[in-house]
Amino acid sequence: MPAHRSKSEKNEEENQSRRDPYEVLGVSRSSTDQEIKSAYRKLALKYHPDKNANDPKSADMFNEITYSYNILSDPDKRQQYDSAGFEAVEAENQDLELDLSSLGAMNTMFAAIFSKLGVPIKTIVSATLLEEAINGTVPTIPLTLGKSVSRKVEKQCAHFYSIRITEKEAHAGIVCRVQSSDKSKFKLLYFDQDENGGLYLALQEDSAKRGKVTSAGMYFLGFPVYRLDRPSSQVVKRDPDAAFFKKLEGFQPCEISELKPGLHTFAVYGDNFFKSAHYTIEVLCAGSFVDEKANLQAVEAQISSKRTEISKFESEYKQVITQFTEMTTKYTQEMQAIDDLLKQRNEIHATYTVKRNSSSSNSNSRSKKRVVLKDDKKASIKDGSKKKWYNIQVKNDKRKPC
Repeated sequence: MPAHRSKSEKNEEENQSRRDPYEVLGVSRSSTDQEIKSAYRKLALKYHPDKNANDPKSADMFNEITYSYNILSDPDKRQQYDSAGFEAVEAENQDLELDLSSLGAMNTMFAAIFSKLGVPIKTIVSATLLEEAINGTVPTIPLTLGKSVSRKVEKQCAHFYSIRITEKEAHAGIVCRVQSSDKSKFKLLYFDQDENGGLYLALQEDSAKRGKVTSAGMYFLGFPVYRLDRPSSQVVKRDPDAAFFKKLEGFQPCEISELKPGLHTFAVYGDNFFKSAHYTIEVLCAGSFVDEKANLQAVEAQISSKRTEISKFESEYKQVITQFTEMTTKYTQEMQAIDDLLKQRNEIHATYTVKRNSSSSNSNSRSKKRVVLKDDKKASIKDGSKKKWYNIQVKNDKRKPC
């Protein structure tokens, strides 16, 4: 009868059977983030289930491509894989990313339930939508600089907006912001134009809850502007210390820091599981926000510097924690040893005291008995003499005195 394999052995076999993510995407280890994204888009469109409904091999290939991209698109996971392979990545409990447009109603419902239960599930933009954008078949809505537009977008659909920027406006900086007052989930997308006139996804920001709204923004201000990917809630609950040190690891500079004069395309993608998303979008020129622009540049520079400091502090902190753990362990052991010795001492004292008291008690009893007997004897002698004295028969002499 064959022996049962342990879970670790099965995981090891699975890791050995997996292909190198760089090989899957057809990129080198020195490839930039943009090169990795471009390779992923092409392969994802080629093997997407929507285009290969009856081809199980394409479905497997699509899953492998998505899994590989999840590793290489995340700076932290990419570094972990480069240093220790799949095992290091698996240990971090990766978030699951799904293309909801490729799921049936039942699977989408299960995904929504898991999300409500706290299981981190990220969604990706529909491959069909990306293909339409690349083919240049998506309708766009003209957007005026400084004027907001409020609309409702259906789930897994997108509204495309085009806006023309002058050289002066591009030099001053451009900000695109989207927010939803009913806290809908959405993605803010920015598309670049390729040589054939199509649109390919260049930047993406997921909405995040901020007070009473959900919002997302893109900032093209002529200097490095950062984006912040927050650690999952599971990591925070499991290890608060690790969550603290990872808090700024997701603070990475955006690939694009400024826009050139000309026509640019943004899109709002409905990211809710079942319902449409209400939103308001506006594109502003940063020319009238001089102080805000300077403050943002200063603060982000400080955060970037703090990120480097925290990275160095982490190793020092871990050394101190290790020493502290060793000292507290020794403290506990020494305290237990002292308590045990004192307990033994008290037990010996208690035993000795009981024997001494018992011996003393017997001695005192015998002593008291002897004393009592002696006293009793004296008392009897005295009593006897008295008795003898008082029992003397005195004869009266009737003779008259001379």
